[in-house]
Amino acid sequence: MTNLSIRPATTDVLNTINAIYTHSVLHSTATYQTEPSTDAERALWFAAHGPQHPVIVAELDGRVVGWGSLSPFHARAAFARTVEESLYIHQDFHRRGIGKAILVELLKRAKDLGHHRVIAAISGDQEPSLALHESMGFTERGRLTEVGFKFDRWLDLVYLEYRL
Repeated sequence: MTNLSIRPATTDVLNTINAIYTHSVLHSTATYQTEPSTDAERALWFAAHGPQHPVIVAELDGRVVGWGSLSPFHARAAFARTVEESLYIHQDFHRRGIGKAILVELLKRAKDLGHHRVIAAISGDQEPSLALHESMGFTERGRLTEVGFKFDRWLDLVYLEYRL
């Protein structure tokens, strides 16, 4: 996709980031969040990310069609070089390579920032996301069975790990 670009997120695209995420909250098991975030909550989330934990967006023909982030994996200091990645694609742009482009960029940034491990926590029924991560070298490290409950069904959570 030659007209796809990846860049750092800025506050002017937070509403779009939130709209993409809200669709997943309301219609998907890609997140176990069940209520949409408010714009104020999204702004606080963004402010909590800094140089070590970037937020990026994918633009296609100038339109934000996906986003990704690196977040602290755990609050304890010894986990500081392990991050959790997240990525979400606008529902009209799935299966076009945008998720892979975002993930490639997140892994590059994580390495450049000196992180050592990247963790992905993915619902067990999200087969395309699991396949994408495995194709990029992530390895399943654990499965927590029936720990999420959304849309009147129990969901497994799969932890995958990537060594930088």
